[in-house]
Amino acid sequence: MNPMILALILFALTYVLMLVFQKYRPIIALTSAVIFIVTGMMPLGEALSNMDSWNVLLMIAGTMGTVALMIESKMPALLADLLIEKVPNVKWAVVMLSLFAGIVSAFIDNVATVLMIAPIALAIAKKFDINPVGMIIAIAVSSNLQGAATLVGDTTSIMLGQAANMDFLDFFVFNGKPGIFFAVELGALISAIILLFLFRKETDKVQPGERTKVTNYVPTVLMLLTVALLIGASVFPSKPAITNGVICCVIMVIGVIYDCIRRKSFKAALDTLKEIDYRTILLLFGLFIVVGGIEAQGVVKAIADVFQKVSGGNLFVVYTIVVWMSVILSAFIDNIPYTATMLPVMASIAANMGADPIVLYFGLLSGATLGGNLTPIGASANITGIGILRKEGYEVKNSDFLKIGIPFTFAAVIPAYIYIWLFYGA
Repeated sequence: MNPMILALILFALTYVLMLVFQKYRPIIALTSAVIFIVTGMMPLGEALSNMDSWNVLLMIAGTMGTVALMIESKMPALLADLLIEKVPNVKWAVVMLSLFAGIVSAFIDNVATVLMIAPIALAIAKKFDINPVGMIIAIAVSSNLQGAATLVGDTTSIMLGQAANMDFLDFFVFNGKPGIFFAVELGALISAIILLFLFRKETDKVQPGERTKVTNYVPTVLMLLTVALLIGASVFPSKPAITNGVICCVIMVIGVIYDCIRRKSFKAALDTLKEIDYRTILLLFGLFIVVGGIEAQGVVKAIADVFQKVSGGNLFVVYTIVVWMSVILSAFIDNIPYTATMLPVMASIAANMGADPIVLYFGLLSGATLGGNLTPIGASANITGIGILRKEGYEVKNSDFLKIGIPFTFAAVIPAYIYIWLFYGA
């Protein structure tokens, strides 16, 4: 059989199995990766020597560990308490908590953000005897939105940064132009207006309770240090490919060692390491090999050729297809494997057309990230928020989610779609 056809069949089968058996996605991806290596479609040496892939995996692991320490310190909860003290009523509390969730999730995993902020919303809802379903959904979709704002905001952002050779500051200013951060913030601003309208009837006054006490300020300092070092590394264009990953992991190790000394127990290290999402890391490890395999066998180029034919070689048409196809697909499938697959396709399309791939990269990231807010299953943050509500005994109907998720998504995607094209495509 033609190796390209075999690679395409194996890739398609991998994707279908991951959709059907979501609990076993890492095992499926790793099994597929082994098949690619054993059959010679992806040389083992090339698979293991890809420093770009290792950089992504180390960044994710290191950031997750530091975030776990920061959550344990209760600093995010204190910041949310301080925010609540400044709002006049429940309507503004919902909007401000949602915006705060977005800001936090620009630096911290979206699921962790929801787990931190949802209890505050539940407390407000119980105090004023209102249904918290809408509040938690608003927090979940807001946290998912801002994942694309910075290099460390989401797994997909880290993957994009690696594909486009972008550093932390490039998300803010890229090639002398405002970066994708501002596209996300524009969407966040308009989405906040949508939330104000949706919660316009919640006018009860908010009386803040006792402030959360922070137990340890070191994780916060370490998180800020991580960001500072990533910014500092941005000024060295010829640095080793694995630099950002090493920074994130070294900072995590420092935090773990300090926590062990502070608690006088090695169990502290295990507690932190257990919070790292090894399933996602293993899933990505397998996917990087699989995607590398289909790229080596010419499948990626073939997909790019199809895009070019459909669009008639028009970059704007390609960009539009990429954004809205990503929105629709990400409403139903996980955006991590989708983004991992499509990033090399974007590069191949741009190479075929002699265009800068950055407009397609940004379009892919915005569509894949924001599209997850269309449905309850489109993003891990949404699933987490709904799980919290069900655990508290609240029924969450699809209609409850859709009446917030649909207007929120389009209010965020459309401005970003226009912004990215004006700055990077026109």
